Amino acid sequence: MNIKKFAKSIRDIYGIPGSLGLHEPKFTNRDKELLSDAIDTTFVSSVGGYINKFEQELSNIIEGSTAVAVVNGTSALHICLLLAGVKTNDLVLTQSLSFVATCNAISYCNADPIFIDVDRSTLGMSPDSLHEYLQEHATMVDGRVIDLPSGRNIRAVVPMHTFGHPVRLKEISDICEHWGLTLIEDAAEGLGSRYNGFPIGSFGKFAAISFNGNKIITTGGGGAVLCKDPDDAAQAKHLTTTAKLPHRYEFIHDMVGYNYRMPNLNAALGVAQLERLGQYISEKREIAKIYNGFCAEQGVQFFNEPLGAESNYWLNSIVCESGTDRQSIILGLEANDIHVRPVWRPLHLLPMYAGCSSGDLSVTNWLADRILSLPSSPRPAGFFNA
Repeated sequence: MNIKKFAKSIRDIYGIPGSLGLHEPKFTNRDKELLSDAIDTTFVSSVGGYINKFEQELSNIIEGSTAVAVVNGTSALHICLLLAGVKTNDLVLTQSLSFVATCNAISYCNADPIFIDVDRSTLGMSPDSLHEYLQEHATMVDGRVIDLPSGRNIRAVVPMHTFGHPVRLKEISDICEHWGLTLIEDAAEGLGSRYNGFPIGSFGKFAAISFNGNKIITTGGGGAVLCKDPDDAAQAKHLTTTAKLPHRYEFIHDMVGYNYRMPNLNAALGVAQLERLGQYISEKREIAKIYNGFCAEQGVQFFNEPLGAESNYWLNSIVCESGTDRQSIILGLEANDIHVRPVWRPLHLLPMYAGCSSGDLSVTNWLADRILSLPSSPRPAGFFNA
């Protein structure tokens, strides 16, 4: 690779001469307008009209699901797991190629992950590896799925849509249905992506989204629980509001709850940002097309959306020839003040999850040495200051 030429091509997308970040939020006067309005109402905490509006608009986007806004994506995933009945000593099938929040949320339930390999074509959980693990290591006993090596209950399956690219949801859904396992989508990075024409986050019984400062839209901090069943959504709202029973002035709580509700101030920003979600996705898909073009010219493998998917391209990524090659590209681009990021260290290599069970993780390990994410903010030339 010609690093100077590659760096120039990246800069040409954005037209920014100085430091170029990985993924920066984009704000307009509309964001300031709604934030100011929320402040004027004095409802800036966990009650307010913007929370209701934000949840309703999210529910409209994720067709067939009801959204409950929370403080971040990790808390959203924690609530999804609790609603799925994950308890102390249970097991949850997930992927090691993920941000640490996926496993941290499982740990909050005093449960443990089992790591399943990923597909090169999606960067997310492989249904083939999932099927293989269950066939070889699980059995059904009285309606429960038992992990044979440990004798523990397997309760749920949590694939993560890496960088906004959908996993093979139909096949994973079919496996979950066959085994009676609850499908929970970790869609933290996937708002706006679609699989077979349907929005991701709408396939699982539950799903979690993140609106952190670096996501495709942001509420500063924030996340959402998505539920197929409105009754589950009502329970999610109850759990995330410290399990407080409705009353004008009494404070009565009927179970252990969590102070996870999104503040109205954050929701106001979210309402403004959602108005531009379609624009952001169009811009990011245009960036991906440009990246794909000049990566092909330089013989670099750009990661394109999987078959049957329409990705939001939250982070545009390349697959380097080796770990050494990736390190060379990182150093070259950083020297040009262009900030890039290798994929997360696989979770099975972190000390707190190193002893967890897994299937074969050869694809996970191969990709972990090679994936590099490039600047992906929704600001291509011709789209400034919308």
